[in-house]
Formats: sequence, structure tokens, C-alpha cells
Amino acid sequence: MENKVVLERLSALRGAMKENGINYYMITSADCHGSEYVHEHFRARAYFSGFTGSNGTLLVGEKSAALWTDGRYFLQAGEQLAGTGIELMRMQEKGVPTIEAYLKENLQAGEVLGFDGNCVSAEQGERLEKVCQEKKAAIYYEKDLSDLAWKDRPLLPAEPIWELSEEYAGMSCGDKLKEVRCVLEKEGMDCLFLSSLDDIMWLFNLRGADIACNPVALSYAFVGKEDCTLFLQKKAAHGLSLERFGVTIEEYETLFTWLEKKLGTKEENALKISSSGEYLSYRLMKVLSGKSKLVLQESPTELLKAIKNEKELTCSREAYLKDSAALCKFIYWLKNHVEGEEITEISAAEKLEEFRRKVPGFLDISFTTICGYADNGAIVHYSATEETDRRLEAKGMVLVDSGGQYMGGTTDVTRTIVLGETSEEEKKIFSLVAAAMLQLADAVFLEGATGRNLDIMARQNLWKEHLDYKHGTGHGIGYILNVHEGPHRIAWQYRKDAKEYALREGMLTSDEPGMYFAGKFGVRTENILEVVKEEENEYGTFLGFRHLTWVPIDREALDKRFLTVRDVERINAYHKEVRERITPFLDKEEQEWLLEATREL
Repeated sequence: MENKVVLERLSALRGAMKENGINYYMITSADCHGSEYVHEHFRARAYFSGFTGSNGTLLVGEKSAALWTDGRYFLQAGEQLAGTGIELMRMQEKGVPTIEAYLKENLQAGEVLGFDGNCVSAEQGERLEKVCQEKKAAIYYEKDLSDLAWKDRPLLPAEPIWELSEEYAGMSCGDKLKEVRCVLEKEGMDCLFLSSLDDIMWLFNLRGADIACNPVALSYAFVGKEDCTLFLQKKAAHGLSLERFGVTIEEYETLFTWLEKKLGTKEENALKISSSGEYLSYRLMKVLSGKSKLVLQESPTELLKAIKNEKELTCSREAYLKDSAALCKFIYWLKNHVEGEEITEISAAEKLEEFRRKVPGFLDISFTTICGYADNGAIVHYSATEETDRRLEAKGMVLVDSGGQYMGGTTDVTRTIVLGETSEEEKKIFSLVAAAMLQLADAVFLEGATGRNLDIMARQNLWKEHLDYKHGTGHGIGYILNVHEGPHRIAWQYRKDAKEYALREGMLTSDEPGMYFAGKFGVRTENILEVVKEEENEYGTFLGFRHLTWVPIDREALDKRFLTVRDVERINAYHKEVRERITPFLDKEEQEWLLEATREL
């Protein structure tokens, strides 16, 4: 069945392409800052394709169209692209070309590839440049065709910006600038140009609300050896007092004009500017490289931000404890109300948010809650809509992935909750996934190990069963910032284009193995872990993990037939600590439930 809305939008886009002499037009998921989650203004890819997942790239030709996304979204994209004529490209699957390979195959000499240069990263733009040079085709990046084809496009956001006090930040903006400048000096760089919104918010101890669930504000920053300029929408920045740190605030929209004046020509002022090729836009790369000695590399702010200071760690531990208690209250409520009451995926998510709102210091949820019942749980990043919203029944399982933003931390936790009778297959998979999460959390490793060294700890027993999940095992977590944060990650696959970072004391990471069976069910169990120092001796410095999440793993689906003796010991030890930590936050009836929920296997 045709999707008339998407087909009409694609027709309008192709009309704009024809007017501008463009044969292929590419639309990414990003905004001008390389953000994972974006404001409605930048959701052009979703608008023109109908696919609403957070990661995907649409390539529209004169007669064909294709969309690339990763394994988290294969099921969702397959459903949402039906009837649009857009071919789904399952990234990293055998026989599926990359965007560059696809263009090499289809782009002809003399043709034009177009995209909005503000919303394509420098790294990807350079790859596309090489393809076009090889094919003797042209690139057109100066205009955003979405503006021409998207009627009633939302305006740019400009929500109020506020300062995070040192009471919560643990360091002043001035001290952070000193750290950044020390790194720049060691690298022989004159300046740092920042596009990444969470890096900018971290560096200047600011927070905003320009992206739902992400407390960031549209901004750029230029950090020199002595001077520092921050670009904000001034109407959103009333009352900020950064002058004491030597920071000048300029209007967000004046960036390109300011750069023209600041940098002059390359011959006049050959500054060595460092910037991240992942977050710097292709258009900005063209401007900076034309006027300076631009070096594309990881920003020092990424690693500095990832290693939490003692204040951030203390506050995060407290936030996770209270957040875990809120989730426990929700699980108790859900198990006691699912039979006989009309609870849906959407209303359950709203009820969980209601419990979180009662936690002191609650600001917002940290991402749209994933609440997938039965076969909807098999869609990794499922988001219930009015059309897909399912009533929860007193049978099977519901997968709930959620989190909160607090004055003191950003949380992320997944629990698969048993609502009634479960099959032997569900029990087996649930048990294997729970054991996988705790096995990784129990790891001890030498300093210098990366997430790729450790991923096997989670997947080992699943691989023995010839099972696997199509997403990473762990990502970094922001502090009153983005729920997904780099630069470290836990994933098994080697990628030559991705730099690996060693896990360091003070980093936070998720630990979230899962398994998903289309049309049947999905299971994921996620805790957040703090990287801690275990011991330093003649063999080196040994690191390990400490749980931040304290929520029971549903005993009703844990089956000792599928667990080793060590698995059972880990589950019992974890549940004992959950009971000790969470009991004081619960009322009498909830405490009785928790006692049973954490009883030894």
C-alpha cells in the first residue's frame, strides 16, 4: 500500500532538485552540530522518508531513493518505509553497499550530488568529495533544499540558557578552559573550534533546552590561547556572566561573518586550529581550512568530559539511587495493576515519568521512553505511537528502556518486566541476557584496555548459543547532559575508521546486552557502571566496574537451568545489594515486594 504522504514529500523534494540541477540529494539525521538527537527543525530525513529512528541517511535520486540505518532500526525502518518506494539499506550487512559505494556505482560523470553542507560532517563530506572527484561529478552544498520542499518547517529553537553552579559542576569554566589550553599547547595548536553542543555546555558550565531531553543550547565556541568567544542566541542567554572567565558572547547567527573577520586570509593568519571532524560541518571545514591550518582530530573536551570529577561522581551515585527507587516503585505498581486495568505502552511510560517527577531535583526524562510489549519489544529503539500503542496484558514481558535528567546526573536503565506466563524460550533468553550483563559488570582489567577488549564478557555465552544482538554493549553517559556520550564505547567489532579509547577511572558506561526476535519478543537488561580503580601493583593498575543502577532483575523469568553456578552467585549478590540500598526509599507494601523480588535463586 502506497504511503501517499511520503510520496508527495519526495515529489516536492525532487522538484527542488530539478530546479537546482541536482541529480542526487542526501539528507542526514544531524543538525549543524552533529547531534544524535535533534530539534524538529532538523528532522528533514524523517519528514521526507517517514522513518523516525535517530540514525539514518536518506539519498534521493531522480527516480530512486534509499535509506541507510544500523541494526537497531532494521525492523522499525522496514515497517516505516513500506509503501514509500525507498529501499532500506541495512548497514554492515553482507552485500549492502555504503553510501559512498552506492554513489560510485550510480553517480554518473557530469551529474551533481547535493546536500546541506551545514548538516553533513567534515569527515563524511571529505569522503563524498573523493567519490565525486573519482566520478567526475560535482558537489552542491550551499543550499538546504528542505527549506524549499518542506512546508511549515519548524523554526530554530531558542530556549532559555542557564549556568550550572560549581556546586554541581565540580569545576569552574575558567579551570576547564585552562585544562583545554594545556592540551592545545602540548599538541602545538593555537585554537580549538567547537561545534559539539554537549562539549560546549560542559566547557562553559551551561545548560539549555533546545533539544528534547538533552539539556543543550545551539552554540559554537572558538577557544584561543588568551581569548575565547562563545556563539549563542542572545535572546536565550539573558543574565549569563562568563566575562570573569575571559569569555565573549556573540550572536549565534554571526559565526561565519565573525570567522571572516577573525581569520582573514590563510596567508595573513595561518593559525593552527583543532576541530573534530565528526562534529564540524562540511561547510565550516571548507571555511576554516581555507583560512587556517585546520587539523581534524578528537577535541580534548571529549575525554575531559568523559572522566567525571569527584563531585560529578558523587552526585551521579545519588541520582542513580533515587532513580532506581523510582523505577522499582513503577515495577511494583505495574505488576499489581496490569491485570484488570487498561494500561498501554504509552500510559505505562507516562506513569513511569510520573514516579520520576516525584524525585527531588528531577528536570526531564533523558530520552523518549522505550516501552515495547511482546513483539514490540523486539524493535530495539521502539517508540509507541497512537497507531502502534499496545495494551499490556497479564502475560509475556514488556521491555522498558528509560532515564531521567536530574540536578545531579543523567540516568539510563533498561528492565524487561514479566507481566504473566512466559515461555521456556523467553526464560532461556532472559536468563542468558541477565547473566551477560552481570558477567561484564564483574570484569577486572588492566588500565589501557578498551571497550573492544571487554565486549566478549557480555557476548561470550550468547555466542556459544550462536546468538547475537545488533548493537553495541556500552556507551558513555553524560552528566546532566546527553544520555549517549563518547568517546569510549563497548563494542566487539573492529572499525578502521574509529579510534578506540581506553577505559579510565571515573568514566561511566552502560552495560546493555539484549536479544530480539521479530514478531515474538525482545529482552534487554541494562545497568550503568562506573569505572573504578581496583588495585595498583607490580603488574600495573587494575580497573573494574561499580554498579550505579540498583533495580531487581525479574526473578519470574530467571531459570537456573540456563545459568551457571557463578551466574547465580552474581545475581544473588546483586539482588542483596539492591535490597539493602533501595528498601529505605519504599513504603511497607513495596518493601515486601522487593524482599520477594530479590530473594535468592
